[in-house]
Amino acid sequence: MVEQYRGHALLVLLLILAHAPSLASVSLDGPTVQGGLLTGQAPPGSEVTLDGEPLMVSGDGHFLVAFGRDDTATRSLLVTLPDGEQWQSDLRPDQREFDIQRIDGLPDEQVTPPQEVLQRIRDDAALARRARQRSDERTDWVGGFSWPVIGRITGVYGSQRILNGNPRAPHWGIDIAVPTGTPVEAPASGVVTLTHDMYFSGLTIFLDHGHGLISSFLHLSQISVEEGQRVERGELIGKVGATGRATGPHLDWRMSLGDVRIDPALLLDWNANPHADAP
Repeated sequence: MVEQYRGHALLVLLLILAHAPSLASVSLDGPTVQGGLLTGQAPPGSEVTLDGEPLMVSGDGHFLVAFGRDDTATRSLLVTLPDGEQWQSDLRPDQREFDIQRIDGLPDEQVTPPQEVLQRIRDDAALARRARQRSDERTDWVGGFSWPVIGRITGVYGSQRILNGNPRAPHWGIDIAVPTGTPVEAPASGVVTLTHDMYFSGLTIFLDHGHGLISSFLHLSQISVEEGQRVERGELIGKVGATGRATGPHLDWRMSLGDVRIDPALLLDWNANPHADAP
């Protein structure tokens, strides 16, 4: 399905007007689909809004637009160039089908965390929220993303379980099954904003790529970086494990732009992972 989106929704929007040739330099690239991330570029000094809300624009004109798992509404993107000319596009994300599993008859302790860990879970969530608040004009995401590990895919973005009739939060990442101790490399450059041992996700790293675009790496056996450290694409950041609530060793890689959870699988070259079939 990812290849399908690459084929018809790998979007390059170029608008050329005879009376305003400068608009030809406005572009938008990426899949317009639920969980997708669009990378845009406009002439330096342009202003960009999405549904009337300003987006961060770097000094060289780069900006980002993201769609959540359940987004269906058409979004209005408006670029105002330095000379006052305007470029506008309506963006409606294609809908996807997500795997929903219903499991009934489970003991309560397998569905609801014990009372004594609830405060820890709340504290973990607060740390994650603070780490996601950082946003600056770095564009470490320009140039795309590589696989942090190479391996078999065992979990996908957007899937969800309904346990004893109660919907659980969707799975927000891509699970890559590899042995404990497998090195995890930064899929793009960035700044480490969080390293912590969390109840659900175990040893966890947040890597900020700029503009509020964050990769998170869960269930690690080892963390090899520190908060505030800058890392380059391909640099070792940790090792795969099964810490937290995990049933076996794997890397759970998630991405978000601000509060919007996006699908890392849509950003990858699937030919670079011989152990994985593009969904």
